[in-house]
This record gives sequence, structure tokens and C-alpha cells, in this order.
Amino acid sequence: MTKNVIIVGMADLNVMRNPGMLTTLGLGSCVGLNLYDPSTKICGMAHIMLPDSKTIKNNSNRAKFVDTATMDLLARMKAAGANLRGLKAKVAGGAQMFALNTANESMKIGQRNSDALLKLLKSLNIPVIAKDVGLNYGRTIELYTEDGRLVIKTIGHGTKTI
Repeated sequence: MTKNVIIVGMADLNVMRNPGMLTTLGLGSCVGLNLYDPSTKICGMAHIMLPDSKTIKNNSNRAKFVDTATMDLLARMKAAGANLRGLKAKVAGGAQMFALNTANESMKIGQRNSDALLKLLKSLNIPVIAKDVGLNYGRTIELYTEDGRLVIKTIGHGTKTI
């Protein structure tokens, strides 16, 4: 059992050194960004709600958006001593929680979140080594500093480690 646990809330982010675990509850359409530096065993997690801060007027909470949360998490990891060139990413969430009878892509927030995050990570040359995104159910995730494993817990769909 891990003693050092940091809970990352919705529209929040945090960084942790080994030993410990970062966790966030209830990723539905939100997307969880999980970064791990194997050389320093520093982890970072963000619980992100929306794909782009530039399209929203009330964007003062930078952890709410893919673009700003990702850059802020990278800055905090660097400040903690992580080697940004060695980072590995794992992404979870981005579900479509409610059935929609529309072709309007703007209503598919979960898919837009995961697509925006994956595109940004690619542009930053941060490899996504595992992902569990989409579908129609929520996820709770746990990121462990000792080895960067991401445990994904769901209701009705089991638990898996990526």
C-alpha cells in the first residue's frame, strides 16, 4: 500500500517524486495526462476538462485545458528535476458519457479532449506509450512513481494496468 498519495482534482494537476502515487477520480469526458520520467522517477498528472483555452472566455484556470495544463505540468516537472527529454506519456479518459443524436463534433467533448492531447504530445515529441481513451464509461486512475505504471479502475469494465 502506497503511503504517499496525492489526489488530483478536476481541472487540477500535480507532480510527485518517488515514492508515491498520484490519483484522480471520475474521468468521464475529461482526459488524464500522465507523464513519467524513468530516470528520476518523477511523475506528473493532470485532470483536463476541455481541449483548448483559446476558445473559452473564462480561461483563468489553466489546468482546465489541454494546451495550458500540458505546458504547466511540463514546467512543474522540470522544476522538480525531471528530464523532459526522457518523458513517457500515458493517456486515459475522453469518454462519450451520454448518447448523442447529433453529428455536431463540438458536442463530442471526450473525443476532442483526447484528440487534442494526443496531437499536442506528438508535437512536443513526447511518446505516448499507452492509452485507454474513448468508449462510454468513466475511469479512476492511479499513477505510480516507482515504475510509471497506470492503473485504470472502472465500474463494470474491470481494472487494468497500462
